[in-house]
Amino acid sequence: MKLLVLAAHPDDEVYGVGGTIAKYAQMGAEIYVAILTEGCSAQYPGRPEMKDRKREEALAANKILGTREIIFYELPDMKLDALDHVEINSCIEDCVKKVKPEVIFTHHHGDVNKDHRLVFDSTLVASRPLTGSTIKKVYTYEVPSSTEWAAPFERWFIPNFYNDIGKTLEKKIAAIKAYSSELRPYPHPRSEQAVRIYHRQRGLSCGLEYAEAFILVREVNS
Repeated sequence: MKLLVLAAHPDDEVYGVGGTIAKYAQMGAEIYVAILTEGCSAQYPGRPEMKDRKREEALAANKILGTREIIFYELPDMKLDALDHVEINSCIEDCVKKVKPEVIFTHHHGDVNKDHRLVFDSTLVASRPLTGSTIKKVYTYEVPSSTEWAAPFERWFIPNFYNDIGKTLEKKIAAIKAYSSELRPYPHPRSEQAVRIYHRQRGLSCGLEYAEAFILVREVNS
């Protein structure tokens, strides 16, 4: 099985899908991660060295999880809305053609972060259920300090798929620590303690000790 995780920024893939990546990698799946932006120019203006640090953190974190390959596109951080929609589409379409995934994980369309929302929109374009497509399932994932901070209206994250990560939670925590530039002290949602609480709560929603939650957007059963 081939899985493709689409992330707007370095670390989104670990916070959102880290336990699932580790679980499926252990089961023999081929996991690919595409990171669309360089993830630092807006957050760390005037610090060009952060670009290399983010890339190093991404490589270290995904090695822990068992990701086969990371594909970096380096679009401008927090400025995807300044690009033509077709440019973002093109990056994701390129990735889909290269990987030929059966399953895609992408951002939730209601996140407070606009980059996340635009990646979701372009994912739907790149994953259209055309004849000959390898894609069988498309899921959206949640990112702490982005998904839960959005307005609770029609785009609220309401999961309908839960993945047991009880055996891979510690790998996820280790990968989060590899992204040391993104760790925050508790009670920030991106702290280690908050992540543990977060996944315990998701587990309690479905009778598991720890879980990651997703929304199944589309499934094609052929």
